[in-house]
Amino acid sequence: MTRPDPLPQTLAACAEAVLCTADGRAKTALSRACAEAWFTARSSDAPMDVGEAQPPLRPARPEKPELLSPRDVPRRKPGTLEGRQAILHAVAHIELNAVDLHWDIIARFTDTPMPIGFYDDWVKAADEESKHFNLVSDCLEATGSFYGALAAHAGMWRAAEDTAEDFMGRLAVVPMVLEARGLDVTPGMIEIFRKAKDDQAVAALEVIYGEEVGHVAYGAKWFHFLCGRHDLDPKDAFHRLVRTYFHGPLKPPFNEEKRAEAGLPPDFYWPLTEPAEQLSQKDEK
Repeated sequence: MTRPDPLPQTLAACAEAVLCTADGRAKTALSRACAEAWFTARSSDAPMDVGEAQPPLRPARPEKPELLSPRDVPRRKPGTLEGRQAILHAVAHIELNAVDLHWDIIARFTDTPMPIGFYDDWVKAADEESKHFNLVSDCLEATGSFYGALAAHAGMWRAAEDTAEDFMGRLAVVPMVLEARGLDVTPGMIEIFRKAKDDQAVAALEVIYGEEVGHVAYGAKWFHFLCGRHDLDPKDAFHRLVRTYFHGPLKPPFNEEKRAEAGLPPDFYWPLTEPAEQLSQKDEK
């Protein structure tokens, strides 16, 4: 895929352009080119302006995969080739959504003044998610499949829509809950592909596992930054926002070591494993 040219002139316009690109490979090529342009400009005496944009409520998507309710997505046994293809397809779908989520947080909240480091972090995260999508798509194609060959989860963008007007809610739910869940489940996926002697998939998932810690950490860092700005207790604010925007309790087991490495201590997430009604009763005591 060649570098898209010309690129938008501001970071927010770059984000909007990525969000409005449907094809997965084209989206990630544009994403990576925009990230390169941002960091090249940052290292020069002419940095790119952040600017403003009007991001779509939902990003552009290819015609395939067909998007289904989670309960309607077929389940396949991971010990089979078809089962491993299904895992890779699901991961590719997650990574493509993550590309959009990271560009969306850049474009959607430009009315909130943030340090330049905030944009550095999320551009880097979007670039890495783009790399992840391509790595996993390559793994799928090596097995004779491709992204779009199977049905996928229709609810991946729900958290973005729910938090479209709540900056702190977005940070709490997307990197600190949804991406943190990736830290819990990826080691098990790596083991499945290791047993199948699929070295390409193992290598791809290990890259994802290592870099996702940083994405969760970016969420925790900037969530704490905004809590400090608004004189809020981070743990209390996190619990309130997750109860508001995340549908249902969090589910263990948790990868406590990697979560701690990313800045998420156990007292942030363990209390959220109980239904909201029980938590509310405890808070009232």
